[in-house]
Amino acid sequence: MTCREVSIRGPPAAFVGRPATHPQGRRTWQTEGDFPDCLAIGNFSSSHELQRSAMKKVLLALTTLTLLATSAEARTWAEIKKSGTIKVATEGAFPPFNLMKGKQLTGFEVDLANALGKQLGLKVEWTVQPFDSLLIGLNQDRYDFVIASHGITPERQKAVDFSDPHYCTGGAIVTRPGGPLTAKALAGKSVAVQVGTTYLENVRKVPGVGDVKTFPRDVDAQAALMAGRVDAWVGDRFTGLDLVKAQKGKIVQGDLLFRERNAMAVKKGNVTLLKELNAALAKAQANGTYARISNQYFGQDVRCR
Repeated sequence: MTCREVSIRGPPAAFVGRPATHPQGRRTWQTEGDFPDCLAIGNFSSSHELQRSAMKKVLLALTTLTLLATSAEARTWAEIKKSGTIKVATEGAFPPFNLMKGKQLTGFEVDLANALGKQLGLKVEWTVQPFDSLLIGLNQDRYDFVIASHGITPERQKAVDFSDPHYCTGGAIVTRPGGPLTAKALAGKSVAVQVGTTYLENVRKVPGVGDVKTFPRDVDAQAALMAGRVDAWVGDRFTGLDLVKAQKGKIVQGDLLFRERNAMAVKKGNVTLLKELNAALAKAQANGTYARISNQYFGQDVRCR
């Protein structure tokens, strides 16, 4: 299969980016095919016209989100509990957080949500769909909450309510040996990054940074680095660590450009569900469930400290 043109994940603050990160064992790095299949997308997506078009689309999406948030009624906790099923959505393309292994949905966030559902005495019903439509679907009451590595930003908080953070991360510099490992070293260097993400927003703030090449998907940006078409890639720190491990010395991870908190999203105003999710998350963190799942995927506890 070859890479398809995918919809943009959102504006710098409105659709904070995990890779597909991402957000999305953890890594078949190409969800649609091998790295070479995706390289042509990089040239296309780096054009100013595409960036302008993408920004118009994501701004429209954010406006749609805000409007949808004011209509209809989400299921309350009492209604969810009575039904015996909680409906959860994710992207399924952002390893190791959420991904498809064959027909099986798995990943850190998937296992965590399943554990929370069990604690709440509920069956978990999953929906998988593109990242940029997850919050829109939430505000259309297609599911009860979303767990897909959404960074908490002021813009998103206008459209949805966030739980307590279920993990903390940051945007990391990844490069080939001898490449730039710090923000200062990015001066004059080319950087690959996914469009519409906090990664892109923060890369553009780096003083003197060279050519910033944008890509529709995080895996496409990674492919550009692996092919030697850019000096560095900036993406999620845990995604970067996985990629470094998979490439066995071909690339290295440098400094973090920024840090962020990621959380589950519920429809704005659904305070009863939000309360139960926060309580279930706190319980999982207290009884060792969270640490067990986190160590399985990352070899460490990734909760916010």
